[in-house]
Amino acid sequence: MEWLWWLGGAVLLAILEILSLDLVFIMFAGGALAGAVAAWLGAELWLQLVVAAVTSVLLLGSLRPWLLRHLRSRMPLVETNAAALVGGSAVVVSTVSGAEGRIKLRGEVWSARTDPSDALPPGTEVTVTRIDGATAVVVRAARPSADGPQTTTQA
Repeated sequence: MEWLWWLGGAVLLAILEILSLDLVFIMFAGGALAGAVAAWLGAELWLQLVVAAVTSVLLLGSLRPWLLRHLRSRMPLVETNAAALVGGSAVVVSTVSGAEGRIKLRGEVWSARTDPSDALPPGTEVTVTRIDGATAVVVRAARPSADGPQTTTQA
């Protein structure tokens, strides 16, 4: 009857995986299933534990990385919240210095700062390099040259 406990643990871990979607609990569920098989075959408890642990570690080390690569290649990672703002364009609303300032970013006014040696006047276009708490860290936006993009050809 020990195998039923292992099977119950595997089901519980699979449910946790559905809630987390991290591909960690499902690897432990696989280990629990291996422990259930060992128990069903009549192995001692210590051997069941070893089989479950070794199987879990092997799944975590081999199958999980492959699954993550496969999933990420099919579905690109979509940044959300503050991470989605990094790299975005904004306009300076009040002078931004190394200590303070304000920018308009995606329709909202954010507190901002930049390199201490650089002061950006209102109207300057900036790029968000990172979000530090509730403050956007910005740099002056790179402008394309007046001649347009430069291409070099090699003969």
